Amino acid sequence: MLVSRRQFLGTSASLLAGARLASAADPVLGLIFPVDRGVPEEGVAMYPKGVRFVTTHLDLKTMTPDGYDAVIDDIPAAAKKVQAQGAQAITLMGTSLSFYKGSAFNQKLTDTIKKATGLPTNTMSTGVLDGLRKMKTKRLAVATAYNDEVNARLKTFLGENGFEVLAIKGLGIEAVAGVNDVKQPELLKFCASVYKMAPKADGMLVSCGGLRTLEILDPLEKQTNVPAVSSTPHALWAGVRLLGLSGRAPGFGRLLTQA
Repeated sequence: MLVSRRQFLGTSASLLAGARLASAADPVLGLIFPVDRGVPEEGVAMYPKGVRFVTTHLDLKTMTPDGYDAVIDDIPAAAKKVQAQGAQAITLMGTSLSFYKGSAFNQKLTDTIKKATGLPTNTMSTGVLDGLRKMKTKRLAVATAYNDEVNARLKTFLGENGFEVLAIKGLGIEAVAGVNDVKQPELLKFCASVYKMAPKADGMLVSCGGLRTLEILDPLEKQTNVPAVSSTPHALWAGVRLLGLSGRAPGFGRLLTQA
């Protein structure tokens, strides 16, 4: 069943609590979120056993460059918080938070967290790049939650990393809370419409860690007949691989099934 993130969060608290209790001996991935959201429900669905997540968060107010600028300096302290909770590797969540100043800045954020903690580190943006490369895509249709300015920065970032963006379109959301109300049927329809703008694309990217994309990956790939990569699922995939795990999560699209 396709649901909105808000609906899913309303029914998942007991599942998440049980998962935390059941996995105390598993390797630990630390997640730094732009906003407070606790253990990711996608992570529990993808990896019900074999890995444990610990989290902290920044205080992002808007998905705009000014909003990102306001929280960047808080990242090293956040990294130390998840390290204190037992993290053995760290992923900085929030795609636009790490791509908005380009590829070199994304690497700088990674290096900053490594310097603060000494732990293996990546970002959500690096995770989606890894996913796109793993699926051997080059020409992309890109659906996002963002406004036009953030979309332009994403297009630049992808270009810096060797991808050609044939079409990019966003939902125009700036307030962080706005992504919680995007329902999956609506999102699936939107993503399919973006792909129709670029039928020669050989891959699809759905960008924004706040969007609930896990369950739409498989139906989106069936509609477009190209691999789909999205922010939270593939950031988690890349993050658990830092712990030496495969990242495989069958049933959630081509990459996660094949990993």
